[in-house]
Amino acid sequence: MARNNKPADGVKPRSGKSALVTGASSGFGQLIALELASRGYEVMAGVRREEARAELMDLALAAGVETRIHAVLLDICLEEQVHAAVEEASDRWGRLDVLVNNAGEAVGGFVEELSLESWRRQFEVNVFGTISMTRAALPLLRKSEGAKLILMSSISGVIGFPGYGPYAASKFAVEGLGESLAMELEPFGIHVVLVEPGAYGTPIWDKGFRGIQPAAESPYREMLEDVLAFSSQTAGASGDPLEVAVQVGNIVDQKSPKLRYMLPSSSRWTLAAKRLLPHRLFRRLVLSAIRRRRT
Repeated sequence: MARNNKPADGVKPRSGKSALVTGASSGFGQLIALELASRGYEVMAGVRREEARAELMDLALAAGVETRIHAVLLDICLEEQVHAAVEEASDRWGRLDVLVNNAGEAVGGFVEELSLESWRRQFEVNVFGTISMTRAALPLLRKSEGAKLILMSSISGVIGFPGYGPYAASKFAVEGLGESLAMELEPFGIHVVLVEPGAYGTPIWDKGFRGIQPAAESPYREMLEDVLAFSSQTAGASGDPLEVAVQVGNIVDQKSPKLRYMLPSSSRWTLAAKRLLPHRLFRRLVLSAIRRRRT
């Protein structure tokens, strides 16, 4: 869960720039919306429920940025809501300087045992919803000089872990999408950025693994128990999600950001190990680390 809902550096004067952040009901999206508002951006924050809208506005009031947050109902899987949000942004600002594609879900479980319905839901949100939002917003982004299109990926978008198959597959897809978009949009001066957070305690993991119970007859029972213990302990010892929001704020303020940003530093060490070690050895190290987490 978020440990600190206040902007990092106080509230700055209005910048005249606009941003649309999806998945702002909780977690990274909520913190990113508040962070960008604190940096002077006019922020359209997409939430899926009315109660989430009220909570976000209470936090914005406490942070002194309530006049810069415009909460809208936005489920990225519903095209009518996607287009309505973009039309409102067009009416308000006539352009869009930043799109943060943050909305997503995490489906936990083993490939063989998960239903196709679960797989389809995972891709509907993380991949097709992201594509829908991006396609709708691109005409407005092209109207802004140096616009930023930020895709919230994950360490699971570059490293697959057992029990995370659907989530990893969807984030690998987002990584490929981001690389293609970066080349397609370069002629228009739009900067595409992939943000790859590692272990941070946000509600997505609780929702993704809540209620998973290993069946007594499952051939994966022992490994699933290890994965659940690993996920629980990792989330409990994770970093502050505000670090990710601040990083996104730093990215949108840069003139020419990089394509990828991975944090925290421990995630970069894991990625380096994957790249440098033989895959068989890396796989053994990952499985060994997961087994050690069982309580």
